[in-house]
Amino acid sequence: MALVRSIWWNKNKYKLSGLILLFPIVFLYQSLTPKFPPAWPAQQLGEFKVSPLPLDLKAPYVHHDDFVKDFMVIFEEGEISNMRQGYANIGVEALPMSILQRSENGILHGNKHGQHVHAIAAKQLNATDSLWVSIQNWQGEWSVARWPLPPELLP
Repeated sequence: MALVRSIWWNKNKYKLSGLILLFPIVFLYQSLTPKFPPAWPAQQLGEFKVSPLPLDLKAPYVHHDDFVKDFMVIFEEGEISNMRQGYANIGVEALPMSILQRSENGILHGNKHGQHVHAIAAKQLNATDSLWVSIQNWQGEWSVARWPLPPELLP
């Protein structure tokens, strides 16, 4: 017959296991109730009225060999199907198409409810940088809008 010693570990190991089983519930709750920074003011780009929403206030990260910052672009006006292509980058000016079209980073993608973009950025954001969103319609007309970066995004 085994003799169980009454030590702290033997008394509490099942309580610790139960506590660990609660972690997935906490993770599920956090996943189902995300909190985002506020959306930036909307601007008109041709027929579209768009408002970018940063997904977090963290620094840019590496994605497919580029530093990027994630945004959701909300279309308040305009039909998404009238947009041929759209891009976003962070910098002192909008990047030329030759650079924007060299990879999948910077391309607006999603559906009519919201567009997501990995905006091409530098490793570290500066006060002189802005978010640039460029949209082309099916007639080949480009519209570009600029949003200055809020201080919360700057290091």
